[in-house]
Amino acid sequence: MSFNTFGHLFRFTTWGESHGPALGVVVDGCPPGIELTPEMIQRDLDRRKPGQSKFTTQRREADEVKILSGVFEDERTSGPKTTGTPISLLIENTDQRSKDYSEIRDKYRPGHADYTYHQKYGLRDYRGGGRSSARETAARVAAGAIARRVVAGVTIKASLVQVGPHKIDYANFDWNQVDRNPFFCADAKAAELWADYLDGIRKAGNSVGAVIEVVAENVPPGWGAPIYGKLSADLASAMMSINAVKAVEIGAGFEAAELTGIDNADEMRAGNDRPYFLSNQAGGILGGISNGDPVVVRFAVKPTSSILTPRRTVTVENEDADIVTKGRHDPCVGIRAVPIGEAMMACVLADHFLRHRGQTGREGPVGF
Repeated sequence: MSFNTFGHLFRFTTWGESHGPALGVVVDGCPPGIELTPEMIQRDLDRRKPGQSKFTTQRREADEVKILSGVFEDERTSGPKTTGTPISLLIENTDQRSKDYSEIRDKYRPGHADYTYHQKYGLRDYRGGGRSSARETAARVAAGAIARRVVAGVTIKASLVQVGPHKIDYANFDWNQVDRNPFFCADAKAAELWADYLDGIRKAGNSVGAVIEVVAENVPPGWGAPIYGKLSADLASAMMSINAVKAVEIGAGFEAAELTGIDNADEMRAGNDRPYFLSNQAGGILGGISNGDPVVVRFAVKPTSSILTPRRTVTVENEDADIVTKGRHDPCVGIRAVPIGEAMMACVLADHFLRHRGQTGREGPVGF
């Protein structure tokens, strides 16, 4: 069975390993006639790629994308357009250092998928984790760039909102700050504090977790379906599928358990074109269906498991051992998860947009 495909009408299949010659993605279900160039995809990949600061892995990958199929241009089209057929994208690996992992080929790395992959398949690619590596997420980001073109009217943004125990101050929240610091953080003051904190974590041979908030604006009411087709359920599944993610919440999330019904209910008033809500505890989703408010999702990423501090483990022969994971790793893998969260949000919304249009014949809500 294959477990490498995500989505229904807009769907993508990723392939490749961390230390293989290349990785890529096949996007199927993209409507025809949408302008698409490598540059449109590259913008998102450049935000995710490694080696951009001392707070991320120093592996140097250009992550240059190549479009192999599904796009056509001639003198009758104003720019390359999608054809409605599968779009195949290729990203070559150019800076693998497989020798960094030779000393741990017979040891399971604590916190990694080494043991579980071995138990399931009977073998594992010890070079950087193979298929379980976060390197796979480059292909998702490429798919997400296409999904953004499908839902071009929707704005999708994300910010790091917590590193270890240190949270942002929402009073300082400014989306314009996200691309002005190495943490993709909307709070410039928090980013300054995180720099010193993470520098200490990195020098200590340790790592730390993080929380990312993803917001989609201009999502019309009506996307999603009841019960087993909920927009919220698919978003949770999408974010949980990202490497190292351990928790997902929508809207008020876990804090909703501390609220009363009075505080949690988003009261409504009549607007010029449609009703509007006085708050957004629901995170833009009611009954699994978008309500027109911003869709708000947060997910927690665990600390990077590959650290320089010795850890206790066992060998493939079930013998006690100690392990130090050498190589180039992120002291906080959550930093580069920001564009990945945006990509998965885009893919889910593109899928639900096409499902909504297919079921109702409309792109938006009923109206009044």
